[in-house]
Amino acid sequence: MFIVVGAVMLCKVAAQDMVYLEHCETLSFDQNRLPDAQLLKGDVRFRHADALMYCDSAYFYEKTNSFDAFGHVRFVQGDTLRGFGDVLYYDGNTKLARLRHHVRLEHKTTVLTTDSLNYNRVQNLAYYFTGGEIVDDVNSLTSRWGSYCPSDNRAVFRTSVHLQNESFTLDADTLVYNTKTNVATLVCPTTIVYQDETTILSSDGWYNTATERSMLLQRSQVLHNDGKQLTGDTIYYDKKKGIGNVFGHMEMKDTVQHLTLLGNYGIMYEKEKAGFATDSAYMIDWSQENKTYVHADTLFTEEVPFVATVVTDGDTTEVDSLYRQVRAFFHVRAYNEEYQFVCDSMVYCGKDSVATMYHEPVLWSDQNQISADTIFIYLKDGTVDYAHGVGSAFGIKREGEEEYDQMSGNDMKAYVRDGEMKEVIVSGNAETVFYPREEDSTYVGVNKSQSSYVHMYLENNKIHHVVFTTETTGTLYPLNQIEVQDTRLVGFFWAEQERPVSPYSIFITPERTPRPVQKALSATEEEEEEESVAPKEKRNKRKKEI
Repeated sequence: MFIVVGAVMLCKVAAQDMVYLEHCETLSFDQNRLPDAQLLKGDVRFRHADALMYCDSAYFYEKTNSFDAFGHVRFVQGDTLRGFGDVLYYDGNTKLARLRHHVRLEHKTTVLTTDSLNYNRVQNLAYYFTGGEIVDDVNSLTSRWGSYCPSDNRAVFRTSVHLQNESFTLDADTLVYNTKTNVATLVCPTTIVYQDETTILSSDGWYNTATERSMLLQRSQVLHNDGKQLTGDTIYYDKKKGIGNVFGHMEMKDTVQHLTLLGNYGIMYEKEKAGFATDSAYMIDWSQENKTYVHADTLFTEEVPFVATVVTDGDTTEVDSLYRQVRAFFHVRAYNEEYQFVCDSMVYCGKDSVATMYHEPVLWSDQNQISADTIFIYLKDGTVDYAHGVGSAFGIKREGEEEYDQMSGNDMKAYVRDGEMKEVIVSGNAETVFYPREEDSTYVGVNKSQSSYVHMYLENNKIHHVVFTTETTGTLYPLNQIEVQDTRLVGFFWAEQERPVSPYSIFITPERTPRPVQKALSATEEEEEEESVAPKEKRNKRKKEI
């Protein structure tokens, strides 16, 4: 064995990629055990291009331009990359560094730890294959296999990938992550969990783990522990602001309220507990066995806070509560097995279970049609309790080819029981047309009446009896003594072609039936007309009296 003691510098002109031994305390040779190696000990330092490598001892293979380093191994490249381990196998020709045992690779604020790490200096790529962890200033990521590229800060993880953030965890089989931007690229089914709050499911897109903003593709989902679920082809989700913009087949579901909002574009507002949908927008209320489907150009749903009064054992207390409100704008069409309606806009208030329809609303129930300036639908246990038409109220029931039972007035209330209309009350300039029948169902004639108040009772969708005030005037006409047009009350129109007949027909938009321009005059309007038409007659009458 030959030993040289003291600092050693390899003084030999070599190629640019030659590994240089810059320092060691002792250098020796052992021709029997390692004939091709220089045995180095004490403060060993190598240099290769722009990298320095330190260790306690090493075997230096000058012919193969490589070395094996042992004990307190340290690898330094440039100003930002450092590697540590117990053992380093380095090949100067391939520029491959293999660090083993208690390995740590540091790059700026990123630290990679593992038991076995290979670093390819040509590709500037480090990778591990026996399990490892990468930690930056925001996240900790572990996986069975992983790679890290210091030049572009790009890390790829495979098999049992787990990302731990201060706010959430992420699990996947494969993940691409940038340690500079803190953006995770999702390339396979991925689960992101905010404990006791939100779960995100996606297989494609990206998630900025620092800002908590994301773009989620391929029918991703955002699930909340309060029962709200958001699904869409593309979701732009800002977790901190609690806003999700959805493009393509949006589905916003509330599993507590049993309400689903759908459309090709929509927005979810988590903090406001609100949602918005447009472009083929529709809503499904599945809180009852008979679902209700509502379509409109634009739909809004929100939870509105209010103070509820609770009485317990005679004691009254006030508690904070919420009620659901739904707003529908333009071309509103709704279908339920028990009722259907169309209007231009509609508001539903869950506090008192009332749906209010505006601008030429029409409501159908069984064979009955009700229209008015405004219609209020009062719901009870998800079914219609009664409908209230205000202003130019008109109720129609078709009896035959040209025979229609009719009721009109300023105000109309129609009460429903077990899916059938049982009572109709009309007040204010009430007029009726109905066709009484014999026991064999043949028509008796046509009854026309005028009154200030009418109360009609029905059984099995047939008029059972009608109650009028004492001031009622009416006439029963034989069918052959009255023209069809004379059986129509002022304001009559039949809009059966507009009626939704199935959940799918809410998307069909037939032309609205023309409403008669002329309307029945109120008592005040009649007085004004009389005042304007015959002023001279009144003046002449007063002169005669004088």
